[in-house]
Amino acid sequence: MQDTALQSLIDAVQAAAASAAPLCIRGGGTKEFHGQNLHGKALEISALSGIVSYEPSELVVTVRGGTPLAELEATLAGQGQCLPFEPPRFGPGGTVGGMVAAGLSGPARASVGAVRDYVLGLQLLNGRGELLSFGGQVMKNVAGYDLSRLMAGAWGTLGVITEVSLKVLPVAPAEATLKFECSQAEALQRLNAWGGQPLPLNASCWVEDAGVGTLYLRLRGAAAAVEAACRTLGGERQDSAAAAKDWDACRDQQLPWFVDRPPSECLWRLSVPQTAPVLALPAGMGAPLVEWHGGQRWVKAGPAHSVALRQTAANAGGYATLFRANNDPLTMEIPRFEPLKSPLDRIHRRLKAEFDPAGIFNHGRLGAGF
Repeated sequence: MQDTALQSLIDAVQAAAASAAPLCIRGGGTKEFHGQNLHGKALEISALSGIVSYEPSELVVTVRGGTPLAELEATLAGQGQCLPFEPPRFGPGGTVGGMVAAGLSGPARASVGAVRDYVLGLQLLNGRGELLSFGGQVMKNVAGYDLSRLMAGAWGTLGVITEVSLKVLPVAPAEATLKFECSQAEALQRLNAWGGQPLPLNASCWVEDAGVGTLYLRLRGAAAAVEAACRTLGGERQDSAAAAKDWDACRDQQLPWFVDRPPSECLWRLSVPQTAPVLALPAGMGAPLVEWHGGQRWVKAGPAHSVALRQTAANAGGYATLFRANNDPLTMEIPRFEPLKSPLDRIHRRLKAEFDPAGIFNHGRLGAGF
């Protein structure tokens, strides 16, 4: 059945390449809101599913691209293991291939690494309909360019991920969430200070509600280390079950801060150094939601503030992405991603031409020419 599903994809890609007909790669469709344009005939990969191999003792799993993310995580949980970067879902039905292609990570990203750090190897169907393999099933398997991890965050513009090998980790033996009432400046100051200490920091989230700022800090690791950190840091310890649900909601953008976004506003993601101070946002804008120990700051703003937000992020040494657009016609003209500077832009275009010469995969999703 799997060979039939794979051959069907190969045939579809070869036919599309011959006629330069655009294809929209589709797994669970949970991230279709993200990106500049999404058009073309749907190339469904859901039939290409299943766990190919899993060696719990080796902390390695190989799965097909259309495998439901929920299925993989349930299998790992049965062995006391997990994907430590906590891939966001944004809805039911997300696939492993889509997880890697999007390259998005959850609250633990700043402490454990990104999706690409856990990709050991993958199999890719390129724009010529050729099946290519990169990497393997161990960490030290790369000579030259690490093309397997290049696919993380490419959003399907370079090819269809048909199979991927991932490093997994054991679930942490202990976890605790602490709550601190403080301003954004105080939260950033504390996070920077704690980051230089031997503490089992795993995730953080600062959010303001009705003018009151609150920092939530998640600790994970050995039981003795977590308990010692709780005594050292203080704060108000949260109920474990309730905190777990809140962290899941933060990961999937289901916290009230995200859900209550007015229809006139877009959701912006500002990626800045963790040491960046409180950002000088345009007047009248609400406080951001701060994650990743200060490195990721979510902002709600209308399309008129796009230039100011990008300049603010640049002044702090980072960049801004229009993560979720509104329905305003003006928004459709705003680049979702920060335009690349000349050297990087040239490299990206050459990669696109090499992997997808006819430009059939997710054309335009990352902007002009991609």
